[in-house]
Amino acid sequence: MKPSPGRPLEFDPDAALDAAMQVFWRNGYENTSMQDLLEAMQISKSSLYQAFGGKQALFERCMARYGDYMIGALRDALLASPSGLGFVRQFLEGVLDEARGVCEVRGCLVLNTANEFARRNPQIAEAVSHGLNRFHGVLLAAVERAQQEGDIPPERNAVMLATYLVSSMSGLKTMIKAGAGEESLKGIIELTLKALQ
Repeated sequence: MKPSPGRPLEFDPDAALDAAMQVFWRNGYENTSMQDLLEAMQISKSSLYQAFGGKQALFERCMARYGDYMIGALRDALLASPSGLGFVRQFLEGVLDEARGVCEVRGCLVLNTANEFARRNPQIAEAVSHGLNRFHGVLLAAVERAQQEGDIPPERNAVMLATYLVSSMSGLKTMIKAGAGEESLKGIIELTLKALQ
């Protein structure tokens, strides 16, 4: 929903969207109240509805924004990585910072949402599916590059390997939330990488 003509927004929509995304990421959709959002975004209820159309529409915008951030960062990392397989290792080992307590254990907004209730809401299920497909696309590019570089056998099904990596990341993040230690996670990461070869 766009603001009415002649009534300019009195806040920065991008900053408000970022603030809302952080709240949803930390709390989940159902545990985030409208008051939580209004306080974080520093706007009125009428402004939220005028600019974003309500809680669910705002959440869908936040999911898309999160995906833009994460996919952009992953693509940059893949371009900068000396090898496709090196990128995959870096991708998987990224979870270790959460296990070490270097950063807050929040998981992935897309995966969290899938676990929370995506199948009960067709619009959000579609947003989750889109988000996972974007992650899959980057991992597929990494696997195909690793095949070209000779680190993964060319006869292996790249699409299935990329799907395997998405599911592996989901499992790793779930284990971190359950309190798995760093050494256990490192062992799983090594097994995951061996399964590619």
